[in-house]
Amino acid sequence: MLLRGLFNQTKLIDFFRYSTIFSYFSIGGVLVSIILFFSLGLNYGIDFRGGTMFMISTPSQLQISDIRFAINKASLGDVSITKTTDPLKNITGGTVGKKKNVFLIKVEKDDSMNIESIVRKTLSEDIRGVTFLQVETVGSKISGELVQKGTLAVILAVLSVLIYIWLRFEWQFALGAVIALVHDVILTIGIFSIFRFEFNLSIIAALLTIVGYSLNDTVVVFDRVRENLRSYKSKPLIEILNLSMNNTLSRTIMTSLTTLLALLALFFVGGDVIRGFTFAMIWGVIVGTYSSIFVAAKVLSKLDVKRNWDKQESNAGTQF
Repeated sequence: MLLRGLFNQTKLIDFFRYSTIFSYFSIGGVLVSIILFFSLGLNYGIDFRGGTMFMISTPSQLQISDIRFAINKASLGDVSITKTTDPLKNITGGTVGKKKNVFLIKVEKDDSMNIESIVRKTLSEDIRGVTFLQVETVGSKISGELVQKGTLAVILAVLSVLIYIWLRFEWQFALGAVIALVHDVILTIGIFSIFRFEFNLSIIAALLTIVGYSLNDTVVVFDRVRENLRSYKSKPLIEILNLSMNNTLSRTIMTSLTTLLALLALFFVGGDVIRGFTFAMIWGVIVGTYSSIFVAAKVLSKLDVKRNWDKQESNAGTQF
């Protein structure tokens, strides 16, 4: 019954009835996320901190404490150990998705020691039959460059969206879309500060994907807004926005639900290696859908927009 009501295009939902409450909610969420980022920070992965990551498998059942006891003999300082699942069929004969004795060991960078050789020697001596499935090393200089380039990539993506929407519609639409995108990115960073998921390059990729997903949903709504502005030149802007969002509601729900189904499957059975990425994507789909309705449209409702799209206006951005 609920879905039937949502897909019923003859009955309009008043999205702006509680828009002021949602606005305060969004502003509060952004402020809290910024405070959490500067107070708690992010759980940066080796990509951004520098260090060495080892994925190992053991033939017998071991606990994290057993691995930590063995590796502590090398006095390597801050070491992170997590038990995970083997994401691929490996050389020990495992099958895809089957739980195995697989561990992720992350050691911070120390230029005074050969971390890889020390860990290999220590674990091989203490754990019989240990297999090194994967070893990745990132230097401190490279990690610093990755932080800068990752931040630059997100900023350039948002600026590109600003230019694209401005050229396709008007600057009012562009402003609403960019505020919604910045809102999504800041809330995602805030949620990562709370749950302490590892923040690495895959999360930067997730942020860029969120930007694209949110933009796609916003452009669909804005396209319908532009069509309705042509058809209803005397109707108040709030009513046109409500009508446009109701027109695109079924498409938004179906797109979001099908995307979430795939992401939830990856989150629960995909293993710890991609869990942070899929969590960011799940959160991004939810907050991106929310922002296209309650942030981008709300900003647009506060600005004056062009009504007669049959004429070109030099100050509207549509002359391009």
